[in-house]
Amino acid sequence: MGPLAGFKIIEIAGIGPGPFCGMLLADMGADLIRIERPGGAGAGVDIPAPYNVLLRGRPGITLDLKTSTGVEKVLAMCERADALFEGFRPGVMEQFGLGPDDCLAVNEKLVYGRVTGWGQDGPLAKRAGHDGNYAAIVGAIAAIGDKDGPPAVPLNLIGDYGGGGAYLAIGILAALLEATRSGRGQVVDAAMIDGSASLMSVFYGLMAGGLWKDTRGSNLLDGAAPFYRPYRTRDDGYVFVGAIEPKFFAELLERLELRDVDLAAQYDQSQWGTLGDKLAAAFALKTREEWTVLFDGSDACVAPVLSMSEAPAHPHNEARSLFVNIDDVIQPAPAPRFSRTESVIQDVGQLANEEQLIERWMND
Repeated sequence: MGPLAGFKIIEIAGIGPGPFCGMLLADMGADLIRIERPGGAGAGVDIPAPYNVLLRGRPGITLDLKTSTGVEKVLAMCERADALFEGFRPGVMEQFGLGPDDCLAVNEKLVYGRVTGWGQDGPLAKRAGHDGNYAAIVGAIAAIGDKDGPPAVPLNLIGDYGGGGAYLAIGILAALLEATRSGRGQVVDAAMIDGSASLMSVFYGLMAGGLWKDTRGSNLLDGAAPFYRPYRTRDDGYVFVGAIEPKFFAELLERLELRDVDLAAQYDQSQWGTLGDKLAAAFALKTREEWTVLFDGSDACVAPVLSMSEAPAHPHNEARSLFVNIDDVIQPAPAPRFSRTESVIQDVGQLANEEQLIERWMND
């Protein structure tokens, strides 16, 4: 099952982007084996199974990479692997004797993925950091939040998962595809700072063209535009309005029965304050559910702002089976979807001992 079925991948356990990448690849059918260090990956928060959703779909074994036995086992596995990825600081895998040169020496087709915060080089390369640090120095954090308040904390979606894990997965897949033609592996350097900057591409383009102000809360997509922001409802819930295009904006005003708004002035920023006040007053008249019903079937781009507890029960999410229940843990289903080689959450079943598990992985 899955488009990556038959691809053997070694995951050197880490936190944040590495496990997220591993989840994506496992969901798409890759045969992953996760190598844990003695004592765990050293995360700040210890998430017990089965609640650590990022670890789903692949078994884990414990090897001490500071010993010759552990290193020899990993190198033997590299001979049969299509890819390996790790998330240590620069130089650590080399100290173990498991750097790219070591692993490619036993398998020249091996794709060697590396995910770090600051990259493999540069003045910050060996410094500690976390998601918000990487997003901060590429301009992303400063751009998110209210104009008159501090920057917002966008969970750890930008650096860890968007800029790190997702880019690592894309890089590994691209290198695997290239290896089928060249017969040669290569190193994928997926730095979270690089990916975070890449995610900001459109905004840097807009700013260069004079279409984006370098001040948060002042632009089309950062909450300044009254037709692209959340609004409080009568029951203290929220709905999100995304009526960017004029035809959607017109439908929004029609459903709200706001007939004194000049449609042609939608993008006139001098009018945004007044328009925002009108929309806020209108949305405050009904509950979130009442607005959800009123905008049902509409192209006004209005959606209820649901909590994580509420989201799985939304009719659209239910219809698409967007969330699944694994061992009584509600979690997002695999994405993206494939028409023929369907992605599934692999059942690792009853695990054998580590030696048997390595043997099975190498010989299947």
